[in-house]
Formats: sequence, C-alpha cells, structure tokens
Amino acid sequence: MKQRLPVVLSFVAVVALSASCAYWGMLLFKPQQRPLAAVPMQAPPEPAITAARNLFGGDIGVAAASNYQLRGVVAAANGRGSVAIIAVDGQPAKAYPVGMEVAGGVKVQEVQDRYVVLLEGGIPKRIDLPSDAGVPSSAANVPPPPMQQQPQPAPPQQAMPPQMPPPVSSAPVR
Repeated sequence: MKQRLPVVLSFVAVVALSASCAYWGMLLFKPQQRPLAAVPMQAPPEPAITAARNLFGGDIGVAAASNYQLRGVVAAANGRGSVAIIAVDGQPAKAYPVGMEVAGGVKVQEVQDRYVVLLEGGIPKRIDLPSDAGVPSSAANVPPPPMQQQPQPAPPQQAMPPQMPPPVSSAPVR
C-alpha cells in the first residue's frame, strides 16, 4: 500500500492540474459573442369592448335562430319555483323549472317576466317571449275581465211633459 500511495497521489494531482488548465484555457480563449438582433415587437391587439361586457354578464346573447321557442313563463316573486314553457324542435310545449335540462347540455338558468335564459354549453342564451300584438307588457299579465251580460233595452215610455221647478221666493233672509 505504501508503494501505491505516491502513484495515486500523482494521478490525482495530474487530473486536478488538467481540470484547472482546461477551465482557465476556456476562459482565456473564449470567442467574442456575436451581437443578436432584437426580435421586433408587435403591438398587442386592442381588446373588444363586448368581451369586457361579457365578463360581467352585461351582454347575454339572444338566441335568435334556435330550435327553442318560449311559449310562456310562470315567474315566482322570489325566483324559486319559476317555470318556463318551452317548445323544442316544433314538439308540443312542456314546462321546465329552473335548473332542469331542456335538451342535451341545455339547462334553464333563469326565468324572468318576459324572457328566459338558457345555459347551452356554458354559454347563456336569452329567449324572449313573443311580443303581443297591440297589448302593453303590463296588461299582458292581467287576466281579462269577466264577461257581463248586456242589459236589454227598456220598453219605450210615453212622452211626459217637462216638469217645472218650484218657484223660488224672493223674501229677504234675516
């Protein structure tokens, strides 16, 4: 073992000297770095105002060309128990409460007096009640008055002479 110690130490010293020479040689003989061209920056696109309104629910898309037709609503005052009467694909209309699925992936999200909001694939779509011809929206919810029988005309009476009012005295008041 004593004879191998100088050989091992010599080997370790040579490896350390080689590593040190390689490190300093790489630092001294390193080539100059070439200048890099800056990447041209494009201006970011302007955000659409409608996109900002959509973030806060201000612009709900109206389902214009869809296979859902709103036939009527039963809107509760507290919001719970509201029902929408919707016809799907020309089939007879059915009542759908809030939260019920109308078709595959389409749920009733909200029921109001004149419209319903459906949630289709995470996108809210508004379906309006068809407008009543010539009836104001406040009168649309009021039931019609009950039918009354018209009174029959009385038989003609004989013509009576006009009556004169009693004479007024002109006595002074005391």
